[in-house]
Amino acid sequence: MRRQFFVGAGFLTAIAGLGWAAYVFEQHSGPLNQVVHAATAMAPRFEVDPLWPKPLPNHWLMGQTIGVSVDAKDNVWIIHRAGSLEAGELHLTSGAAQCCAAAPPVLAFDQAGNLIQNWGGKGNGYDWPDSNHGITIDYKGNVWIGGNGRGPQSGRGALNGQDEELATGGRGASKTVDPFADNQVLKFTQDGKFLMQIGKPKSSKGSNDVENLRLPAKTMVDPKTNELYVADGYGNHRVIVFDAETGKYKRHWGAYGKVPSDEPLPPYKGDAPPDQQFRNPVHCVELSADGLLYVCDRQNDRIQVFHPDGTFVKEVFVEKHTLGSGSAWDIAFSKDPQQKYIYLADGENDRVHIIDRQSLEVLTTFGEGGRQPGEFYGVHSIATDSKGNIYTTETYRGQRLQKFVYKGMAPVTAKDQGVVWPKKK
Repeated sequence: MRRQFFVGAGFLTAIAGLGWAAYVFEQHSGPLNQVVHAATAMAPRFEVDPLWPKPLPNHWLMGQTIGVSVDAKDNVWIIHRAGSLEAGELHLTSGAAQCCAAAPPVLAFDQAGNLIQNWGGKGNGYDWPDSNHGITIDYKGNVWIGGNGRGPQSGRGALNGQDEELATGGRGASKTVDPFADNQVLKFTQDGKFLMQIGKPKSSKGSNDVENLRLPAKTMVDPKTNELYVADGYGNHRVIVFDAETGKYKRHWGAYGKVPSDEPLPPYKGDAPPDQQFRNPVHCVELSADGLLYVCDRQNDRIQVFHPDGTFVKEVFVEKHTLGSGSAWDIAFSKDPQQKYIYLADGENDRVHIIDRQSLEVLTTFGEGGRQPGEFYGVHSIATDSKGNIYTTETYRGQRLQKFVYKGMAPVTAKDQGVVWPKKK
């Protein structure tokens, strides 16, 4: 009898304890539940490879490095501005010392970091950009480049050696307006043989001109339709689509799928109602495997998502109070079949954001400002290879290519990871 009494009392005590625990959990379900959710969220994890790529041959230097793409063999292609070397570097190229020389604009590296291809510059039959911008290797292996040069002096960059446009408050912004020069994109073989040009320099009539571009930033080709999508760009406020074989115009649109306008916008404010048109630059365009087109509206700090016909689907703001050059510079997708994650290069805040592609929630970021491996100075472009590794390039005085090795999935334990340095083995 006495034993039954103690067992019953113990049972009642346990029930009371469970009730109290449930009450406490209920009272704290908001913050506590959020912490539990955050601890169980998963995201891809990366480590910088400080030894990749290998040093360039011939004492070559890279200038502002403003495009990266990966081909079907996992070779990594970049384009840089050979004319954007700073004064001290130009002095070295003058013959005053043993170092150095500007590398050709287009460079390709194998997975070991060896330079395997180099070419580019002015030639017969095409108009090489005054200021290189963006490189894409399409599904057939063709090489596409754009440009955002604003006149002869922009051989040293978009404006006096700078990547940034005019009254944006970005690093190196100029107060003078130069003519819009680069109104074309170019198509080459991987050996540098010229194939096609769409648009002519200094010929743009604005955002509804279907024959010319205006400082185009980036391209991509849909393997299902062989259509070329152009983020157009630093002068126009639109996405435009051409036949990638013939160059024939197909369609174009602006923000929210509307007819684009070149009417000036007031200075950007993060707490203002969303702009109904793209700001300059319309900086990237990428098509996902499930047929959604992602567009970087850089200075509006947002990514807009469309169907390929230009129908607006949704948008997300990332670090929406970022001013200056904006936060939405370039994107790449994770290499799982569903492409669950977006990697967003943010050159103003100098980091890479990892975003859940379905919810468009920023899960975590890595990188911070600086010049050491794993840090960034103007992280400009981003791409992934078949193994899930990330490659980034840097503009301004960053002038480099970096590799971040995919290390698998891991729980999200920090919003900002900082420098993802290799762990000691």
